[in-house]
Amino acid sequence: NIEEEVSKIRQRTTRRMVIEQPQSSNLDLTHMNYQEFAKLRVGSKTLDDATLDLGSLKKVDRALTDKNQIITAINNRDYAFMRNVSNFFYETSGIYGRLVRYLAYLYRYDWMLTPYVNSDTMKPDKVLSEFSKGLTYLDNFDAKIVFGDAALKVVKNGCYYGYVVDNGTRPVIQELPIEYCRTRYFVNGKPLVEFDVKFFDDNFRDVTQRMNVLKSFPKEFAQGYVAFKSGRLKNDAGDTRAWITLDPQYTCKFSLNGSDMPILAAVIPAIIDLDEAQELDKKKMLQELLKIVIQKMPIDKNGELIFDIDEARDLHNNAVAMLSKAIGVDILTTFADIEVANLSDKNSTASKDDLQKVERAVYNEAGISQMLFATDGNLALEKSVANDEASMYNLLLQFERFMNDLLDINLNKNPKKLQLKATMLTTTIYNYKEVAKLYKEQATLGYSKMLPQIALGQSQSSILATAYFENEVLKLAELMVPLQSSNTMSGETPKAQTKGKEAEKAAATKGQEKKVGRAEKPDDQKSEKTIQNKESMS
Repeated sequence: NIEEEVSKIRQRTTRRMVIEQPQSSNLDLTHMNYQEFAKLRVGSKTLDDATLDLGSLKKVDRALTDKNQIITAINNRDYAFMRNVSNFFYETSGIYGRLVRYLAYLYRYDWMLTPYVNSDTMKPDKVLSEFSKGLTYLDNFDAKIVFGDAALKVVKNGCYYGYVVDNGTRPVIQELPIEYCRTRYFVNGKPLVEFDVKFFDDNFRDVTQRMNVLKSFPKEFAQGYVAFKSGRLKNDAGDTRAWITLDPQYTCKFSLNGSDMPILAAVIPAIIDLDEAQELDKKKMLQELLKIVIQKMPIDKNGELIFDIDEARDLHNNAVAMLSKAIGVDILTTFADIEVANLSDKNSTASKDDLQKVERAVYNEAGISQMLFATDGNLALEKSVANDEASMYNLLLQFERFMNDLLDINLNKNPKKLQLKATMLTTTIYNYKEVAKLYKEQATLGYSKMLPQIALGQSQSSILATAYFENEVLKLAELMVPLQSSNTMSGETPKAQTKGKEAEKAAATKGQEKKVGRAEKPDDQKSEKTIQNKESMS
């Protein structure tokens, strides 16, 4: 009886789990007592969080580097095979791995929480209380880390499936194995995730281990597994999988371009060509180092050998012994004139350019500028980064909707009066300084004072905590008085102060040469010709 076995497992959680195999394979999990992750034990240790490594490469074979088979898989939309190929090249190819990480970590995933007050009866204290709960809830979610990891899986595997496990104070996304998930329909604009419960039978042969894994998953997974084992699970005719429909309120799927194909799959054949070209170039470099010393055995006027065969062999062996420590030198004894033949390619410039063409083809297939990783100019680089931001922007919007779904489920209980909404900022690792400056300029016009700091990486909660601590506790606003300037002085400035200000301005500009012409552009806006001229003058 499976219930008796479960009882034995619970009694032995403080020791290593060793139980007998049950006599029957008909598992009845209806009355299973579900344990939280923190209560599961393996050996004598308690798991703080139960996670499975679902994205590791399980096998490596020659097909993963077969260019023709990879192109065929792309044309046939063989997502499972291309995921294995993508993971293989992510681990083995420096170019591919860097391209994947570049797109995944392009955005900084900064976010801002805004309370929407929809009723005049809402008191400020209540708004502040709900706002504080929302900040604490999203801070515990660790959105920047979670979304960065999810984006990496989307770029590398083509999509990401997850199930939200929430205890009311800390939401956690439990990643689901892609091979056992699918989406065919949408509910309220969200993908409806289906899960194949055969996952537990296929990956956990041991009944004890299977039971513990089932308990680590949410209840509806075990309920679907019970229905599958009891024959109550009905699927489409001819479908051998055991699909259950998960609650769309707790599931999520992230993908790009409406496809589950890794978005950089088209780059992989070009990387294979580059590897082959580099191998040929290496052989050509070895050939350029090779030299052959040719010895001529003299002959008389009648065309007969002066030395006999034994003497010629001795001369050959002597030359070999003399040059035995020389690298890349071979000896050839023959009846030709003595000379040194250099097998190096005289057209070395064209040879190097051919290799660069193959390397450029990799980045052309990716649609990403090569200058991002080996900068030798700045023309069109800014536009290339903007295109990359646009390609990942849809994923950023999916993350924003996911955060708002979490707020609607757990905190927005009365949206007619107050509703909390999260907004993802479009800050990237390249533009966050510029965006922060723009937000600062907007703040002078009365817009949000938090946005500049959020764009620089601070959370709203830390901004408020720091402001309260510095102003109310340390009283820094009274201790640290800023210097008087045109921005801090009042409109009724005495004439003496005005004259003093003019004197300071005159003293600051005294001795400085007056600059004419327009202001110098930043380096990223200068042309290559301007940069070259500036370098030649230095």
